Amino acid sequence: MRYGLLVEGAPYSSQASHSALRFAAALIARGHRLECVFFYHDGVYNAARLAAPPQDEPHLYDAWRSLHDEHGTQLQVCIAAALRRGLLDSREAERHGKSGHSVEPPFELTGLGQLIDLGREVDRLVTFAP
Repeated sequence: MRYGLLVEGAPYSSQASHSALRFAAALIARGHRLECVFFYHDGVYNAARLAAPPQDEPHLYDAWRSLHDEHGTQLQVCIAAALRRGLLDSREAERHGKSGHSVEPPFELTGLGQLIDLGREVDRLVTFAP
């Protein structure tokens, strides 16, 4: 079965991200395919490459990157939600005259149209929200 995940919770202020990662690992272990994770609302903070959690806490950014590297899962970030929260990739930083960026591949800034497409393409779209 082909799955997509919608993550709406910030990485360290709700269980949404932790639960989504555990769910992703479980479905892959059972032989399913995770096509894409779409980060929306405060979930876009999962794509912040500058996050530096304490050493005794899981580094969720690294966990998402590993999911992409090991299984080819797309990591899409709602561009409107990201820009509203100060998260920009290098292209958007240049476009808005900012000196730095906080989002980089494999995370990709995309529009809500990609979320609609994802919902049509997968067998199940599962939402993780606070």
